[in-house]
Amino acid sequence: MHITGSATSISWIPSEAVKGMMKMPFSVGMAHYDDPPPEALAGQDVRQALDELRADDRFRFANHLTAWIDVEDGRVTGWGQGGEPMIGSTTVRAGRSVTVAAVPFETIRPEPEVGDGWVRFRQSAGGRTGVPAPRHVNRPPFVQISAPTAWTTLELTLHADGRQEIGLAGASPFPRHWLYDHDGVLARKSGMIDFKEWYRHAFGVHSPWGDEDSAAIATEVETALERQLSVSIMRDGRRPRMRKVVQGETLVEQGEHGDELFLLLDGVLAVEVDGERLAELGPGAVIGERALLEGGLRTSTLAAMTPCKVAVARAEELDPEALVELRESHRREDAR
Repeated sequence: MHITGSATSISWIPSEAVKGMMKMPFSVGMAHYDDPPPEALAGQDVRQALDELRADDRFRFANHLTAWIDVEDGRVTGWGQGGEPMIGSTTVRAGRSVTVAAVPFETIRPEPEVGDGWVRFRQSAGGRTGVPAPRHVNRPPFVQISAPTAWTTLELTLHADGRQEIGLAGASPFPRHWLYDHDGVLARKSGMIDFKEWYRHAFGVHSPWGDEDSAAIATEVETALERQLSVSIMRDGRRPRMRKVVQGETLVEQGEHGDELFLLLDGVLAVEVDGERLAELGPGAVIGERALLEGGLRTSTLAAMTPCKVAVARAEELDPEALVELRESHRREDAR
């Protein structure tokens, strides 16, 4: 039996993700943020979908890992790895548009890890923009001209029984990274982005092409209902109140009164009940609806695993039927 699989990441710059002086070109229209990639690459070959997205300038780079195993009588007898990463370009608009090709780095493919009935493949890919980014850094040579390095390290495990597991084993702190499964369906998202850390530190040997990779926290994808509610919270003409939560602190505590709903914009929150962790939520999650519908008391603690940024909304600003449906889809405490 011949089993094939793939994992794909798309890396893109969300709105307002760039900080400091480097935000200016985005603010005046010389550079651009990216619209979110599609939720599925299904319906066509993944490679073709990536080609079309790159032609439309929809991402900064993509990492596409493919692999196969041969199985006889439940034993893995052979395996192989392929896939071709893809890097985009940078368009600068200053009177006229100038497109500068990005600089891809050599793809890193370690020897696969072979276990009893499974094979695990890894692939690191990325590069940097061709546009210079002069800046001070905190280690020799203390000044950098070339742009920082962006990358993802994908992991794909193929099992003899046909199961496939994908993961984001590592990634640069910037930009946002979305992970797609073998069917081209969005499966996980990087939990946070940190432009300042990336801008100051991701150069030279501080990448998979040097002596280190950066751990990546990847979270489950939000539901279609949460996406619908997020549009309502962030709708045009109204700017919601923003809150920042420091890593290690809590957004809400179990048992306290609450009359607000939260949209997690960046970071990872842990859902805890009576000290037990039930879930880890990432960008796009809408949380806090049970207190609004069930007497005003928080049913869980939301603790920041990373620095977090949330948008705050009140019940009267949202569709009550949507809040009821959201409550029924969560029910983490009841499942426990």
